[in-house]
Amino acid sequence: MTTFITKEEAQNSHEWYLLDAKGKTLGRFASEIAKILRGKHKPRFTPHTDTGDGVIVLNAPMVKVTGAKEAQKNYYTHSGYVGGLKETSYRAMQQKHPEHIIEHAVWGMMPKTKLGRKQFKRLKVFRGDSHDMTAQKPIVCEI
Repeated sequence: MTTFITKEEAQNSHEWYLLDAKGKTLGRFASEIAKILRGKHKPRFTPHTDTGDGVIVLNAPMVKVTGAKEAQKNYYTHSGYVGGLKETSYRAMQQKHPEHIIEHAVWGMMPKTKLGRKQFKRLKVFRGDSHDMTAQKPIVCEI
């Protein structure tokens, strides 16, 4: 058996997928997005090359969480200064920045490398049903 290694030329063609977050569970939905961004859905996935595709997510505020996470889940940011820790609840984040909820969940599932950051930039999250990514000709995908 020989191992197939994807060449650099194959990296330049990225498809775009259009996903709807309405009624989807956050963690399961985010793991599918991360799989597409990394390219693991393709038969010729190679971990060290950029074989992933782009993802457009619609209806970000309509994603749901299970159990008591809606009341108990918190998001933390730190300014770098002493006492600079800020805490935001899930409900407050859903009101102010619902896109950040999906982005935060997907970023937790991506590799923390230069390649992971490059792949993560192909995630576009929108609040409503409309998007401005029609030039990419996204493929509607149901997860």
